[in-house]
Amino acid sequence: MECISIFDMLKIGIGPSSSHTLGPWRAAERWIAELKSKEQFHSVQQIRVHVYGSLSLTGKGHATDYALMLGLSGTDPVEIPVENIHTIVADIQENGVLHFGNEKHLPFNASNDILFHRKFLPFHANGLKFEATLEDGTKKSKKYYSIGGGFVVEEERKNAKKKIETFNTFPYPIHKGDELLAYCQKEQKSISELVLENERSLRTGEEIGSQLQKVWSTMLECMYIGCHTEGQLPGGLNVKRRAFEMHKNLMATAGSYNSPENWLETIRKTEVKFRQILKWVSCFALSVNEVNASLGRVVTAPTNGSAGVIPSVLMYYMVIENHEADFEHIKKFLLVAGEIGSIFKKGATISAAMGGCQAEIGVSSAMAAGALTELLGGSPEQVLMAAEIAMEHHLGLTCDPIGGLVQIPCIERNSMGAIKAINAAELALDSNPEDAKVPLDKVVQTMWETAKDMNSKYKETSEGGLAVGVFLSDC
Repeated sequence: MECISIFDMLKIGIGPSSSHTLGPWRAAERWIAELKSKEQFHSVQQIRVHVYGSLSLTGKGHATDYALMLGLSGTDPVEIPVENIHTIVADIQENGVLHFGNEKHLPFNASNDILFHRKFLPFHANGLKFEATLEDGTKKSKKYYSIGGGFVVEEERKNAKKKIETFNTFPYPIHKGDELLAYCQKEQKSISELVLENERSLRTGEEIGSQLQKVWSTMLECMYIGCHTEGQLPGGLNVKRRAFEMHKNLMATAGSYNSPENWLETIRKTEVKFRQILKWVSCFALSVNEVNASLGRVVTAPTNGSAGVIPSVLMYYMVIENHEADFEHIKKFLLVAGEIGSIFKKGATISAAMGGCQAEIGVSSAMAAGALTELLGGSPEQVLMAAEIAMEHHLGLTCDPIGGLVQIPCIERNSMGAIKAINAAELALDSNPEDAKVPLDKVVQTMWETAKDMNSKYKETSEGGLAVGVFLSDC
């Protein structure tokens, strides 16, 4: 049975898209590493990359070409200083050379050596083919698929959807919600406690805490940057950053601060009224996705395009529900969210190119709703009920980004997904799970059936919906 770690669901990377940016970046890294492992790298004379399907149709807007150049150059999306991204890409474009440290330099013309094809490859909508020409004239190539959330698989693995990023050591292997509930009932554990036991089969408790702290710190810093950066987003739509003004108005009477942590404590001390709650949650969500849209560092949750939902709902808990909340509460929230996300990934998809935006915002809203429900005292049954409610009201949501950019309607959708998550949690907490008519597993199955029925022009191709209904000149 497939076992996915929460750290596969909550990855740190660079925006704007986990499938169109982080995935191709990782694929490029893997391909270069494979050439080196086969002792072919030093014989390479030319590199060319073919991009297919959704990756091609919205690749320029999603910075897929940037990601490929950065990945081929050997940079790490987790560690690279964000301010270096444009410098590295500009150097490659201006000088026509890929640098591999002191190992090798190769001529590379991004316009000619990254080729965008409208054709879709059979296995998945996000296809890539890397080609290398060696000194003796022979060519080496390999195909990869970026299947959402930064996950990458190779073409040769026909059953890749069943095996990627898997572990066989979980004491409580979970594929469906019913299995998760059965384990919780048998072991008399909360969902976060059960998930923690699974994670402990992979790494120590100290390592789990350290990695979760890094995930949370990245989320907090991302919100902080988004709330303190004004101007317009890149890409040509001239979208104005809104989190800056919203945050400025909300903090009008607050005290001073000098770090993301101090900023959080300052917000927690302010008096917040009902309308301000909605504004704060929206502000947090918008801030993350504005950073994401500008090639900033975010946490896939479960994707980059939906990265704002989970941190904004967690901030809601810390700012509104529990001013005494500490890292243990954050840890529980992320453990539950990660597990719910993995259930959707195993039973359906988290790729907008396969399932539309229901697979991104819908899943992130379900993850946040379930996690919030546990922190508010809900039972495991109520946690899954909240996740089901959140997804139920995202079913059929299309992915139709204007200009292929992760901006309109993507950024606002994160604020809507966050508000729905909070509402879903409250509905579940006020309900008896025994009265529920739709179990989580049924809504997962329904989401996947809806995804398969959805027309491809609504699956991150920018060939339908708002992407064609609103002309770029109107923006």
